Amino acid sequence: MSASSAINSSIFILMGFPGLGQYYPWLSIPFSTIYAMVLLGNGLVLHVIRTEPSLHQPMFYFLAMLALTDLCMGLSTMCTVLGILWGISQEVSLDACIAQTYFVHGLSCTESGVLLAMAFDRFTAICNPLRYTGILTNRRVIHFMVSIVMRSAVSILPVIRLKFFHYCRPHNLSHSFCLHQDLLRLVCSDIRFNSFYALALVVCTLLLDAVLILISYVFILQTVLAIASREERLKSFQTCVSHICAVLVFYIPIIGLTMVHRFGKHLSPSVHVLMGNIYILFPPMMNPIIYSVKTEQLRRRMKKWFSSKM
Repeated sequence: MSASSAINSSIFILMGFPGLGQYYPWLSIPFSTIYAMVLLGNGLVLHVIRTEPSLHQPMFYFLAMLALTDLCMGLSTMCTVLGILWGISQEVSLDACIAQTYFVHGLSCTESGVLLAMAFDRFTAICNPLRYTGILTNRRVIHFMVSIVMRSAVSILPVIRLKFFHYCRPHNLSHSFCLHQDLLRLVCSDIRFNSFYALALVVCTLLLDAVLILISYVFILQTVLAIASREERLKSFQTCVSHICAVLVFYIPIIGLTMVHRFGKHLSPSVHVLMGNIYILFPPMMNPIIYSVKTEQLRRRMKKWFSSKM
């Protein structure tokens, strides 16, 4: 496609993995495996939680929401990533690109909110164990979940403004999926609102959630250290290990991608693509592994489920 036709059309080209085109058949194998792990791992977590009455507790309701969010994140990018690697197509329409951008950023916001809710669950369980069932009732858990989804759905709505911008630069997107900041690079209209709003959204959602999670763990640590028995201290803190790992797995790639976009303009395009794929795929792939290994109740139920199928 020529530069002039690319500028005048509503079709965008996903560059995928620059310089690695000849290796796409080989790259498709690990990426297909990762997507299969994302779908099967999170699907299994959802199935086990749904079918095991003993797991119908606030902690596992939030875990189910995390697994559903990760499952949707995998599905939202799978078509374009595997479409490039399998040689099907590198083209994406503006409408499809905006929809993918909406879901990618919205699901990131949702995941951040779920991790905050899980931190509140651990805070309540450890710092106010006698009031746990009274505070985290099923009705309140549903309210939390609806609030998280509504916050994400409404806060990402300005992404729709991308539909009305004038794209005067060649429609080449640097990743194998669409991102808000990637589309803004191609715009010749006034993008000050979108740029400011994107920064404000990061501060008011992801950064605020991270600060609140950190504060909750300061109180948790104070409570755990006040426990006289060493065994009880370890037992209390072990209930938080899987959540801490999930928080790190989510926030470290976001920080890395932000730093690369902000300060890494001199870096190879492959670095940007690598960080983008880690941001999208690493949390959904790792969360089922973390929780199935570190959460005893879930691990025991999964073993029981596998043994019943063999």
